[in-house]
Amino acid sequence: MKKRNKLFVVSTLLTSLMFAGCSQSQPSADGGGGNAAASGGDKKVVIGFSQVTSESPFYTALVDGAKAEAQKQGADIVVMDAQNDIEKQNADVQDMITKGINVLILNPTNPTAVAPALQAAKQANIQVVTVDRPTEEKVAAFVGRDNKEMGRIAGKQAVSLLGGEGKATGKVIELQGDAGGKVMMDRHDGFHEIVGKESGVKIIEGPYSDYVRSKAVKAFQDLLQANPDVNLVYAHNDDMALGALQVLEQAKMLDKVKIVGIDGLSEAVKAIIDGKYSATVFNDPAKLGSIVVDTALKVAKGEQVPEYVDAGTGLIDVSNAKDVYSDKDVFAQMK
Repeated sequence: MKKRNKLFVVSTLLTSLMFAGCSQSQPSADGGGGNAAASGGDKKVVIGFSQVTSESPFYTALVDGAKAEAQKQGADIVVMDAQNDIEKQNADVQDMITKGINVLILNPTNPTAVAPALQAAKQANIQVVTVDRPTEEKVAAFVGRDNKEMGRIAGKQAVSLLGGEGKATGKVIELQGDAGGKVMMDRHDGFHEIVGKESGVKIIEGPYSDYVRSKAVKAFQDLLQANPDVNLVYAHNDDMALGALQVLEQAKMLDKVKIVGIDGLSEAVKAIIDGKYSATVFNDPAKLGSIVVDTALKVAKGEQVPEYVDAGTGLIDVSNAKDVYSDKDVFAQMK
C-alpha cells in the first residue's frame, strides 16, 4: 500500500511539471501573444523567422544579419527554412506558434498562399513583420526595398550600356526569379518600364530559375545557343547573373556581352572590378536582416512602426565598386 502511494505522488509531480512546461512554451491567451513576453522584464522576446529558402547566398546572409541583431538586442530567434515550399512554410509557422514565439518575421514563398500562416498568427495574437517579399494581406510592417525601382535602375544602366536613351540597340536575355513572386514581378516590370521604351532593344525572357545559380546556368546554356547574338544579360539577382558569366566565359564570349544583376553580391562586385561584369543594384541582405529584427522587436513591445520600412538601394558599377567591395563580406557594404 505504501508503495502505491509513493507511485501516486511521483506520478502527480511529473504531471504537474509537464503542464508547467507546456504553459511556459505557449503564447499568452490574453490578446497579447507578442506584447506579454516583450514587457515581461527578465523574459526574452522569442522571434520566429520563416525564411523562404536557404539556397541563395542572399537569404543566408539575411538570416545571419537577423541572428546578429537578435543577439545584440538580447532576443532569441528561431529560424525555419521553407525550402520554397508553401505548404511547408504554413506548417513551419504553425509549429513555431505552438512552441511559443512572441512575434513572427515572414519571408513569404507566395504572397497569397501564405494566408493560412497569417491566419494562424492572428488567432494566436502574434504580430507579423514581412521581409524582402510582401504579402497580399496587411501585416504590422513590411521591411524591404523598392524592387520595381531596382528594376528601373538596372534598366537605365542597360540602356546606357547599349548606346544610351533613344539610341540603344541590341538583344537582352532576362534571367527571371520565381514564378508569380512579387519581387520577380517588380524587378521584371521596373526593367521593362525603362528598356521597353527603346525600340531598338529586344528582350528575351528566360525561364524562372528561382534565384539559384545552378538553375540559371542550365537555362542560360539553352538561351545562349538559341541567341548567340545576345548583347546584354539582365538577371533578377547576382547569383543567376554569375551563372550566366560562367557560361559566357566557357563560350569565350564574355568580352562581347554585358552583365547587369541585382543584390550587390561581393563576388559580382569583384567581377566588376575585374572587368567581367557591368553593374549590380545594391540590396544588402545583412542590413535588411538587422532592420527587420529591430522592427519586429519594436512591434513586440507595442511601439509604433511604419507600415513600410525602406532599407534603400543604389547602383554599383566601375565608378564605385572598389569603394564598396570587401573580401570579408558576402555582400557589398554601401556607405
